[in-house]
Amino acid sequence: MVSLDFIKSERRFHDFLRACPEMVVVDEAHASVSGGKGRHLRFDLLKLLAADMKRHLVLLTATPHSGDDDAYHNLLGLLEPAFAGLRELPPEEFRALRERLAGYYIQRRRVDIDAWKEPGLFPQRETSDVKYRLSGDYERFYGEILDYCAETVQAAEGELRQRLAFWGMLALMRCVGSSPAAAVRALRTRANTEADAEEAARIAARTIDEDEGAEDDLEPGGATEDPRLAGLIAQAEALAAQPARDPKFTTLKTVVQKLVQDGYSPVVFCRFIATAHAVGAALAAAFKDYTVAVVTGAVPSEEREQRVEELGQEEKRILVATDCLSEGINLQAFFNAVAHYDLSWNPTRHQQREGRIDRFGQKREVVRTILIYGENNPVDGAVLDVILKKARTIERQTGVQVPMPDEGGSLTKALMSAVLLRARQQTSFDFGMADTAEAKEIDIAWTNASEKEKKARTIFAQHSLKPEEVAPEWEATQSALGGFADVERFVSRSLMRLGAPLAAQPRGGFAAPLHLVGDTLRERFLAEGLLEDVANPRPLRVAFEARPRAGYLSIHRAHPLPGILAETFLENALDAVMRNDDPATLPRCGVWESGDVDRVVALLLLRIRHRIDSKGRLGPQFAMAEESAALAVDVATGARTHAGAEAFGLLERPGADVPERVRVMQLGAVKERLAAWIPLLDVYAGERAEALAADHSRVRQALGSRSRVGVKVQAVTPVDVIGVYVLMPRL
Repeated sequence: MVSLDFIKSERRFHDFLRACPEMVVVDEAHASVSGGKGRHLRFDLLKLLAADMKRHLVLLTATPHSGDDDAYHNLLGLLEPAFAGLRELPPEEFRALRERLAGYYIQRRRVDIDAWKEPGLFPQRETSDVKYRLSGDYERFYGEILDYCAETVQAAEGELRQRLAFWGMLALMRCVGSSPAAAVRALRTRANTEADAEEAARIAARTIDEDEGAEDDLEPGGATEDPRLAGLIAQAEALAAQPARDPKFTTLKTVVQKLVQDGYSPVVFCRFIATAHAVGAALAAAFKDYTVAVVTGAVPSEEREQRVEELGQEEKRILVATDCLSEGINLQAFFNAVAHYDLSWNPTRHQQREGRIDRFGQKREVVRTILIYGENNPVDGAVLDVILKKARTIERQTGVQVPMPDEGGSLTKALMSAVLLRARQQTSFDFGMADTAEAKEIDIAWTNASEKEKKARTIFAQHSLKPEEVAPEWEATQSALGGFADVERFVSRSLMRLGAPLAAQPRGGFAAPLHLVGDTLRERFLAEGLLEDVANPRPLRVAFEARPRAGYLSIHRAHPLPGILAETFLENALDAVMRNDDPATLPRCGVWESGDVDRVVALLLLRIRHRIDSKGRLGPQFAMAEESAALAVDVATGARTHAGAEAFGLLERPGADVPERVRVMQLGAVKERLAAWIPLLDVYAGERAEALAADHSRVRQALGSRSRVGVKVQAVTPVDVIGVYVLMPRL
């Protein structure tokens, strides 16, 4: 694994291209195709890698389409250059190329995964909206800010200055709606009224929360030459000094109180740094038994995850963060609720915030998300009614989030212009925007985009591959990989053999005393972080389930614990110089009595390799596959008695020791006969090759392959015998 940012430098760029392997997997692929100089370099590197059509390229992203069509089509162009020009083609050519794209494009939603054999991998989400009401000094301050912003925009001369003034004042209103602390910071910062058109576009993008601005949580400038500014700053400072009286914060306090009473650990997302720190301080004062941490864009990126990890060690914890944590850092291990203190104007940002906890690996079966809004805040009302609720409706209909089609923020600008105009014309801020012409224009544009998404889903839908059609392969794969029960059996038996048995805990889970194992294994556990302090060791708390209770690690087949144990046993078993009395060395031969056999049987553990020949898009292709297998043979007759799962099952039965002289005699007899059994092993390998060929052909047909040329699988002989165990009937 290597970082794109590491290899994109001039010094490493061409070296990597020369040495690049034949298959490349790019995670977070969307981050390499959008704006910014650094991202252009990543994109240039990927284009050169993709230019070699013999190279296999897998692009992965779980980030919703942000609405940036250029970035999206750049991503498609990495699959095949023609795909980058999809949107410019006439209808007939567009449909044909779109159909071709479907062969490369896989879109999987949660419902697609739940339809398979492992439902419940993700938590259920409970959502709710909680309102607060501006009143008294807060309502008066908001009204004066509204007048100040409207007059500033009206006084601006020239199209560019008007654009700058509009977006700048709108950003100021967002600060005021966020918190008095953010309002103070914005009112003290000089507004940029001399920028060029490119800067105006950046200010607009930042105001409407385009995805690229997640790291930008600084308050914008709102100060002008207006003589009223000093008075507005004084009002904001007076309100900021009394956070406990803020109706927005008191609502959050009630929300958090309910969450922690129900056993949740919440993340509170704010838009601006000043708001996050003000909210964090107020929550710490209100919840003295809880540890409250604040993480914002002011914290270096490499320290953010460390702060989250440190907070996660506290039993009672509350995290306050800006959108710098809305992507890139997993929070599901320590947190299970999200409170949106500030509304984002980009629905994708809401999904990204909630996705920090509502994801695979979340221990809680139900997570909660709460959206807090001002019922008489006209900006909040417009965003909630016109943007966020529409986004929810579309997501329910399509199963995915369709970005708002608002290139350059023109639709949002029209909506907010109408909001400001109506707010100044009315004495009350209680009015709806859902029925306005501007809201209807957004609705029409978004509905059209949604219909396009539905049509695209019919092309890219994964429903063509039915679970029942490939169930045998799925079940065989699950059996080979192992589930939680298999992992528990392996880890439990392994640690018992190593003198460090698991200790069951009263409320579930186990304590694993890894410090008791031998020196070599202990060093590997230390290197992986499974052991912290050998001088003062503490057992590792583990559980073999998807959602263990707090403080316990979920141990699955891909976890380092079973991985280290398996690697150690395998390496030691194949090492000729390892001591046989070392408990970490598994014997590759043995003899015992078993009640499940009525004759002397040799159980052979095999490694079978296969060559797979097929016809691909670029012509004939071949691959190698490898499997472990077991075959039981009657020692006297040389006939097969058990194969596959039945043969492996013989290892699970209880047995009894035999005298040393019997062990030596039986192993010697089997060793003499092994050469004569080679044809028997080759026949079994051929059977496994036929089964593998049938599996490949069935999956290809289920995927819609039209090729009449099947897959040819040939076992590579002779088969490797990696273990011999003799089972004798009990007398």
